[in-house]
Amino acid sequence: MAGGISLHAVDVASGRPAEGMAVELHALEPAPRLIAQGRLGSGGALEHAVVQGQGVETGAHEAHFFVGDWMRAQGLATGPVFMEVAVFRFQVHELQQHYHLPLKFTSWGFALFRGS
Repeated sequence: MAGGISLHAVDVASGRPAEGMAVELHALEPAPRLIAQGRLGSGGALEHAVVQGQGVETGAHEAHFFVGDWMRAQGLATGPVFMEVAVFRFQVHELQQHYHLPLKFTSWGFALFRGS
């Protein structure tokens, strides 16, 4: 089994995990397809088989974090927000490595990177 891909999100303005945020993970090669979707758990991480590598192949991928919907659900916004979806396109080069993607965000921006 491959190293896997994990998604994690924290609202740094409040200092709490983004429990309940909808996320999607798409493989883009050889043809675009959804390989994982769900809601982040109480620790702000996605619990899905993709974390252990199921469905992961080398090539381009995109992670979608639905920040706007989460902010409205938390009562932090009542209408349009500055950032609806944080999208991160990245490459999986080595299947035996784990790719951890932590999202740190506020109402006005985000940082998304490969973590450890």
